[in-house]
Amino acid sequence: MTPESMILSPLITEKGTAAGEKANQVVFRVRPGASKDAIRDAVESMFKVTVTKVRTLKMLGKKRRRGRIVGARPDWKKAYVTLKEGDRIEFFEGV
Repeated sequence: MTPESMILSPLITEKGTAAGEKANQVVFRVRPGASKDAIRDAVESMFKVTVTKVRTLKMLGKKRRRGRIVGARPDWKKAYVTLKEGDRIEFFEGV
């Protein structure tokens, strides 16, 4: 698996935006099997920035129900990536 395939998408939420403004962090949705080192390498190679710290969380999928049939959304993994002072990743440029 290539390092670029570890990152599925950026998470643009209120909490993630606040973390970006306050602590120079970016939040990504990553593959469940991705390690911190693989996430660091993928972000550095894709966006040409320097990563200082990576924190990961395992998010449990929500239980869903349709009538009497009970199911669940899949579990997923979130990564908070702290960038070096001065580095930025812009997802919406010009806004």
